[in-house]
Formats: sequence, structure tokens, C-alpha cells
Amino acid sequence: MKLVFATNNLNKLKEVQALVPESITLLSLNDIGCFEDIPETAPTIEGNALQKANYIKTNYGYDCFADDTGLEVNALNGEPGVYSARYAGDQKNAHDNMDKLLENLTDKTDRSAQFKTVIALRLGIDTHTFTGICRGTIIQNKKGNKGFGYDPIFQPEGYNQTFAEMELTLKNKIGHRGKAVQQLIDFLQKLND
Repeated sequence: MKLVFATNNLNKLKEVQALVPESITLLSLNDIGCFEDIPETAPTIEGNALQKANYIKTNYGYDCFADDTGLEVNALNGEPGVYSARYAGDQKNAHDNMDKLLENLTDKTDRSAQFKTVIALRLGIDTHTFTGICRGTIIQNKKGNKGFGYDPIFQPEGYNQTFAEMELTLKNKIGHRGKAVQQLIDFLQKLND
């Protein structure tokens, strides 16, 4: 089975490729000649994932899936949420985003947060969604140089390391994207049985 993963984020592509079984050939946007920025204008994480998957299906005709991920911080009423990638501005700079988040949490005692990933799958005329959540805490200072995005300041529940200090195999096992991708894989394997 060939599926397009509708992302320009090479880190996400690498994470997902490590999880997908050999029976599924993953194509990138580059592979199908899609070089434009796919709109992400929905007000929710789910809406953005659906928007991206529908864009590829409509404009390129491929079966595909897209994800959208947001970091939701309880003390900030769910911010940055759907704006996680551009929290500090359209330059989409991870360090600027983390700095803004840490600054906004300066006087907050509740530092609980969750990462939420929603994957939207378009197969033929059908649409399916899968959601993965990883709860944790926003720590005071950046730690680790692995991962991407907010990984250096997010410490998942039950661990004393940030995502940026973890090996990819562990992050994929316990993380939000890994959980959503596993649901996607389980669903696709049932179809192939």
C-alpha cells in the first residue's frame, strides 16, 4: 500500500517512517511534487489535519494522511494549541516559541500540559481520524538536544527526562504522535487482513 504523509516537516516524517511497517510505502510531499504550503486555517487541531489530508486527496488524488499536533498548557487555557508552530510569530522558530511559553508561565504554579496529535486519513472516499495524547509538565529550562519543537521543555508523566533527552524509540513508544500513528497502523493492518 502506498500512502502520502502530508507534511513538509522532515522530523515528523522520520518519526513516522520508523513506526510504519514495510507493507506500507510512505511517500512524502516532495515525492508527489507538492511544494506549496498546504493551508492550515482551521480553528482546531482536528480541523487542520482534515484540511491537509483533503487538500492532497483533492489536488493530487493520492490516498493520504496528515497530522496536526498542538501543545496544550492548562494554566494558559490550552495555549499554544492550534498555534503551537507559530506561537511566537510566523517565522515558526522553536526556540522563540519555547521562550515565549516559558515567559508566559513565569508566575504559574500549574505547569501541567499535554501534547495532542490528530491524524486524518483519506482512503478513497472515506475519512478516519486517530488521536494520540501524552500528558506531562513544562519544565523551567530547556534540556536535551534530540527531538524538535517543544521537546526540550516537555517532560512526560512518569519520566525524569524531556522528550529532547530521550531516544526516538522511547519517544515514539510513549509520545502523542507515536500513539496516533499506532492507531493508524492497526487500522490499516485490519484492512489488509
